[in-house]
Amino acid sequence: MSFLRLLRDQRVRFLAVGATNTAVGYLVFSFFTLWVFADVYLGYLISLALSYVVGITLAFVLYRRFVVHGHVLRDFARFVSVYLVAIGINAAALPLLVEVVLVPPLLAQLFILLVTTLLSFFGHKKFSFRRSGE
Repeated sequence: MSFLRLLRDQRVRFLAVGATNTAVGYLVFSFFTLWVFADVYLGYLISLALSYVVGITLAFVLYRRFVVHGHVLRDFARFVSVYLVAIGINAAALPLLVEVVLVPPLLAQLFILLVTTLLSFFGHKKFSFRRSGE
């Protein structure tokens, strides 16, 4: 399979955008956790919120540019609703892992990303960007 043919495959573009967004979101979370809110009680939760703002914005722009086209407002509302579920899970699990299980915030977030990434993948594929006839 040629590289150009691979890039034409919507599934490959979908996964590439998701991987890029996950990496950027984790880097933003890490930056804020380590350098901006390092001395703030529960600062990792502020970092989490900021990383989701960046992640949602970046992901929607990239998905719309490289993966799907269509109804911007409807897609955006659905897109955000998938991320609201993910951030809800993340916001509940992160303090549990950090404060109760005593996992360092960056490692805890990495574990949670595994779950929320899968959830987001299926949520976006089956709900956010689902088109009639799929």
